[in-house]
Amino acid sequence: MRARMTHRERALAALNHQEPDRVPIDLSGAAGDFITIGAYRRLLDHLGFGGRAIATLRKDMQYAVVDEDILRLYDIDFRRVDLGAPDYFTPEEGPDDSYRDAWGVLRRRPAGGFYYDLVPGTSPLKDAASVADLDRYPWPDPHDPGLFRGLRERTKRLHEETDYAVVLAVSCEFFGIAALLRGWEEFYVDLVENPAFAEALMDRCLGYHLAVTKHALEEAGEFADVVVASRDDFGGMDGLLVSPAVFRRLLKPRLKKVLDLFKNGTSAKRFMHCDGAIAEILPDLIELGVEALNPIQVSAAGMGDTRKLKREFGADLTFWGGIDTQYVMPRGSVEEVRQETRRRISDLAPGGGYVLCTVHSIQPDVPPTNVIAMYEAVNEFGWYPLRG
Repeated sequence: MRARMTHRERALAALNHQEPDRVPIDLSGAAGDFITIGAYRRLLDHLGFGGRAIATLRKDMQYAVVDEDILRLYDIDFRRVDLGAPDYFTPEEGPDDSYRDAWGVLRRRPAGGFYYDLVPGTSPLKDAASVADLDRYPWPDPHDPGLFRGLRERTKRLHEETDYAVVLAVSCEFFGIAALLRGWEEFYVDLVENPAFAEALMDRCLGYHLAVTKHALEEAGEFADVVVASRDDFGGMDGLLVSPAVFRRLLKPRLKKVLDLFKNGTSAKRFMHCDGAIAEILPDLIELGVEALNPIQVSAAGMGDTRKLKREFGADLTFWGGIDTQYVMPRGSVEEVRQETRRRISDLAPGGGYVLCTVHSIQPDVPPTNVIAMYEAVNEFGWYPLRG
């Protein structure tokens, strides 16, 4: 076993494609995926911390803020820094467990539901007919001071007073937000029949995030070890959400603007979250400058052979995720979770370039014993030199 590293040394070694002392671990969306409030409550109850208040990290998806003592219990290597709440906008709460966010998107949690879904037929730009309609829309303010208040101090403190790898969570999304604003069906029609409008809409969304990111990097970029550059999803279970031609013609040039901003604004490692069957565009993402890729959705077409992914793309990408949440985590036995964790470490960790966490967020139906089994398995199989 190698000399024990600090959390930051371990993370940076893996991100630089060197073998650290142990595979780095993420939890609660430091950069990778999250744990939902329901799953976290079950975990706390199992650990004997029942009754503890749980803070919400993201309301629509019901992500939990994981407490520091739990992060330390499982020796998590990363700490996340988020932007602040805007000063000039407060979500509009409805009486039917609905709310409207800063983009004007209306979501509601159905009775007995776990998440807040887009209310059908309410996409705020569904009736927009021209670029002029976009000009009249009340876009969120990228210069709202609340977003950046204390950002530098919080990031600097983590960098200087702890040994954790610091993740600055910004993320320049444009595809998914455009689809929410327009409505998914209308947006897909636009991509084919009215691409100029679709491009203008994506550019409005991207322009907001580029402005926010530029300011955030000026405030805190020097203290970050990892930056979340993008969380746009381009893949489904069986393939891309758009054709490769549409991706390369309409989406890739905009993603290039995102990655170029991060390349020029910070030396931190560039992380991208992109779900689904995206093997076909991995060379494109590498070309653009993505350095760490999450979630490695192993249940999607072309993504399950993680040994092959490592062989073909491991020299350029750090794989961040890979533990199956479609079957293994919710329905597998503790031993199946243990073997899943062992397999992904064996496939993805040789030579560094791997951070372990689940594919997608840990859902409410995941037994706490399986969550614990995953992290215990890292301490069984994740130390270098790997046992295979």
